[in-house]
Amino acid sequence: MKTTWIILGGTSTMARAFARKAAERGEGVILAGREMDDLKATATDCGLRGAPHAEAAAFDARDADTFSKLISRAKSLEGSISVAVFVGSMPPQEAIDADPSLIDGVVMDNFTGPARFLTAIAPVLEDQGGGTVVGVGSVAGDRGRLGNYVYGAAKAGFHTYLSGLRNRLGRSGVHVVTVKPGTVDTAMTWGLDKLPFLAQPEKIVSDIFRAVDKKKNVIYTPLIWWPVMTVIRLIPEPIFKKMQI
Repeated sequence: MKTTWIILGGTSTMARAFARKAAERGEGVILAGREMDDLKATATDCGLRGAPHAEAAAFDARDADTFSKLISRAKSLEGSISVAVFVGSMPPQEAIDADPSLIDGVVMDNFTGPARFLTAIAPVLEDQGGGTVVGVGSVAGDRGRLGNYVYGAAKAGFHTYLSGLRNRLGRSGVHVVTVKPGTVDTAMTWGLDKLPFLAQPEKIVSDIFRAVDKKKNVIYTPLIWWPVMTVIRLIPEPIFKKMQI
């Protein structure tokens, strides 16, 4: 059955790489986001790369009114629908400390907006009895760290939500993959210093599709982040709270 991916946050660097890879696999794409000209350009590129269907659609994680039109469009397509969530934002922690009102946007972009959309489209996925949800979180969600604890808290919430959604949708044959990337060479990390194990988006996307094909539940990418975060999670709190990480 032909698959079409709804790609939320379609203007992000990782989302573009994901869309291109999906197109090369012969899968359709709906690139959803706020910058329509950018999305349309990527959709055109995907069509040239082999996507049987490629289009742009309006989506804003902070505006639930954009969700229903996108879901209605998905229902009108032939074949199977899958969803990949690349939505997110990460203001500097010092900016959030200076203006706590920024927390609302961080939580909406990284957790509640995507979760609300996925909950709304879940019945469609259950009715079709198949498909995949890819939720891109972050290693930052594994433990609250000094430099990005608000962003990490939002991603942690999203991880827990995806775990519950996996339990729910798995009963209908829909698979949910939680992706925990480390530092990736994207606009979100440009200009930041001391980024260990910096990965290219294409590497992350390759790992994601491998996880989709093998029906993995949770992946760290690149894999080096699995032992790194295992160690970080095991550090006793009295020691951890004194560390500059």
